[in-house]
Amino acid sequence: MIYRFRAILDTHEDVFRDIEIEASSTMEDFHNAITQAFGFEGQEMASFYVSNEIWEQGEEIALFDMGEGEDTVRTMSETILEDAVWAEQPRLLYVYDFLSMWTFMVELAEITDPEPGMPYPNLMYSHGEIPAQAPEKEFIAEKIDDDGNFEEDEDFDANDYEDLDFDENWN
Repeated sequence: MIYRFRAILDTHEDVFRDIEIEASSTMEDFHNAITQAFGFEGQEMASFYVSNEIWEQGEEIALFDMGEGEDTVRTMSETILEDAVWAEQPRLLYVYDFLSMWTFMVELAEITDPEPGMPYPNLMYSHGEIPAQAPEKEFIAEKIDDDGNFEEDEDFDANDYEDLDFDENWN
């Protein structure tokens, strides 16, 4: 089976790539296909995160297991694509270069049969130019309402210590 994905750079401009890859490929193969499709050298750390319909970060699938002891994570080289993504679980977050934090929303668009003679992975479509630097992330403070739902706190100021109940000079 062939998985057709759209990988969208998390930026204000439309920048995305449509990639076909065999479902039996490793997550590392998919990582390499994404880095090549966007023109990265592929020398930086990266991770996939299983995601849901509102793009929340879930289980990590790392390029390398940097953990020690019993706290291990799944690695890209040991994880088959179809074991991480399928029709009912079509979304991944992909972060490349943990210093720059290039962040992509990756979604399975279609599952199809392979075309005879077509080499995979295959870059089907490319739209938009990747910026010279990773887009800055805008972090929005959230608070939980009485029903347990998140709501944005528009009055939150990370530098305002007046309303905090701790001694800012504790050390």
